[in-house]
Amino acid sequence: MRSVAARVTAGALVLAVTLLVVGQLLGQPILLGYVATGSMEPTMDAGDGFVAIPDAVTGSPSEGDVVVFDAEELHGGELTTHRIVEETPEGYVTAGDANPFTDQGGDEPPVSDDQIVAVAWQPGGEVVTIPYLGTAIMGVQGALESAYGTAASVIGVSPADSHGMGSALVGLGVALFGVGLLLDRVGVTRRETARSTSRENVYAFWGTVALVVFVIVALATAAMVAPAGTYEYEVAVTESPTDDPQILAPGETGELTREVENAGYAPVVVVHETGGGLEAEPGSQTLGPRSESATTLSVSAPQETGEYTSHVGEYRYLTVLPPSLLVWLHGIHPLAAIAAVDLVLVSAVVGTVILLFGRGDFRIRSPGDHVPLSTRLRRRLRRWR
Repeated sequence: MRSVAARVTAGALVLAVTLLVVGQLLGQPILLGYVATGSMEPTMDAGDGFVAIPDAVTGSPSEGDVVVFDAEELHGGELTTHRIVEETPEGYVTAGDANPFTDQGGDEPPVSDDQIVAVAWQPGGEVVTIPYLGTAIMGVQGALESAYGTAASVIGVSPADSHGMGSALVGLGVALFGVGLLLDRVGVTRRETARSTSRENVYAFWGTVALVVFVIVALATAAMVAPAGTYEYEVAVTESPTDDPQILAPGETGELTREVENAGYAPVVVVHETGGGLEAEPGSQTLGPRSESATTLSVSAPQETGEYTSHVGEYRYLTVLPPSLLVWLHGIHPLAAIAAVDLVLVSAVVGTVILLFGRGDFRIRSPGDHVPLSTRLRRRLRRWR
């Protein structure tokens, strides 16, 4: 039972760390998020983690919900976790539980549905928190970014690049930490004197690979589906048009500019589908890590006066295939493009595992605490000689 409990605990910890890191790299919380400040006290202390449900699953939030939204002014335009305190025609009014004022009382405009990326899980009205989870991640991130900043100054890399590279190193460093912890804890914890004929700590090759593939496909699919969505634009057709591109004369054409942002560290292809007299130029874009681009939306007003709704749908795909091929697959069906991306990732994972470990079953053994670390490393490196 002790061994099973250790494995479950290690697996849960590795999964939690992986979800936090992948969510940071993609700029989209995936099941887990954390707060970095005390603005949500006493609901959540600084450094607490929480369960974040993508907005695509929850739908439109309501007053009282704690949401993660892509701020325009707060924290330099980064993701912010605050509570909705009021719904208005202009958007949501938000505030931290510990703040005596609302975000909109400052420079932050009302929050729209387009800005909300996740909703905190609140069974019974209480946010489910994971104490100190964010503190651990931020500690590792700070150490790695500091190390990179020092190295950057030595090799002459611009310090401005250190934040992005530091965040990328967090993903690698924490992932390696999680793998190392898993390897150290899933084995037996004491030296056995009796030999057993059972194959303990042996895991079937294809079963293990299938589990890894499932996790990767789930994360990749969530990264493509969660940020996608349809956005509506109201157009008023009147005999008294103004300079507003959404208030037009009958038959007139106006132009809107839509900012498209990739908040993650994985390059993506964004495909636009329009309707209701709306056209997008360009129809597709390739965005690099942590970058943004503009799309011009042309609105054609009908000949009759009235209020009309136009819409544009955004579809995102990880750039593991040529952008033109992803756009072509999207033209067949969005699921075809998603399936192609997942297939490439699956092939890469399976091929890498077979190349590194062969096709035999995995056996994970722990040598015990009495074996020095240097001896463990020599034993692990011996296989590569």
